[in-house]
Amino acid sequence: MEPCPRRSCPRRWRRLWRRRWALAAGLLSAALALFACLRQPQPRVPTTGRAGDEVTVLLWWEPFGRPRRPADCRRRYNVTGCRLSADRGRLGEARAVLFHHRDLALHGAQGLPRGPPPRPPRQLWVWMNFESPSHSPGLRGLGGVFNWTMSYRRDSDVFVPYGYLYALPEPRPFVLPRKTRLVAWVISNWNEEHARVRYYRQLKEHLAIDVYGAQGLALVEGSVVKTVSAYKFYLAFENSQHTDYITEKLWRNAFAASAVPVVLGPRRANYERFIPANSFIHVDDFPSPRLLATYLKFLDKNKPNYRRYFAWRKKYEVHVTSFWDEHYCRVCEAVRTAGNQVKTVRNLASWFES
Repeated sequence: MEPCPRRSCPRRWRRLWRRRWALAAGLLSAALALFACLRQPQPRVPTTGRAGDEVTVLLWWEPFGRPRRPADCRRRYNVTGCRLSADRGRLGEARAVLFHHRDLALHGAQGLPRGPPPRPPRQLWVWMNFESPSHSPGLRGLGGVFNWTMSYRRDSDVFVPYGYLYALPEPRPFVLPRKTRLVAWVISNWNEEHARVRYYRQLKEHLAIDVYGAQGLALVEGSVVKTVSAYKFYLAFENSQHTDYITEKLWRNAFAASAVPVVLGPRRANYERFIPANSFIHVDDFPSPRLLATYLKFLDKNKPNYRRYFAWRKKYEVHVTSFWDEHYCRVCEAVRTAGNQVKTVRNLASWFES
């Protein structure tokens, strides 16, 4: 309805228009008040350490001096909000700084950042190491330097194992590849003083073992997995025996090749924290290498008993950790979820060597 001139409008219409104008004026006043409120400067919420923020993680030394392209954490591991860099010019903005122990041992403590600028008060220094204590020189004197640890040990601040099992959504059949050979061992660091070499020398007196690597045969197409996949058993012998030190020798060399691992490392109970009891054979299960050899020969001739070591495959899949991208992304994820929690590792050597 179009509005009529005020003098020609009936009284009831004039009352109606007065009400409408009063309502419009009230709405206008409310809108102006809200606009004025929004124009006021709002207090800024600190963003450092919140789970939703992008954080910079600085790699002080690239492991073993080998540069590599920064990982795409979002694409590969669904980890968002990470900016990975090896540019030391970003030290002041970094939420966390990673220090690879082998390179730290090479350069010494004098190679650590000393400023200027001074170390930001809530910047996390993360000690990163995936070698065993027996092969980690220079641990002494590092107490009180770092805030976090990242290693294969389950009690690290950032735990990144060499591999792990994850449950399948539902059981599925497992097809065992054809096996034509018995026992394989791939070794690059041959040391007669290592327990693994001493045990091998006793075991081979009772069992044929094909050795690949520095002291033996060449790998098929340069691939450990392709080589070992033809074997029923693989000697997953660690170079030293320490808590949680279970490396790619089990996860990649044996499991990824569908061979039954014969392990020499930490105790059986330690392995069973990570893998089913019926997925491997431990040298400690037998009083002597001779009896272990006898058991392996028995399994070679008894297919049902041998196949029991693969029963777990129907429920689990193997993940082999990718060096080094996965490590960088995991520490970034941990930093983003940790908030402003800061601590100091008081005695690094005593913890890592325990």
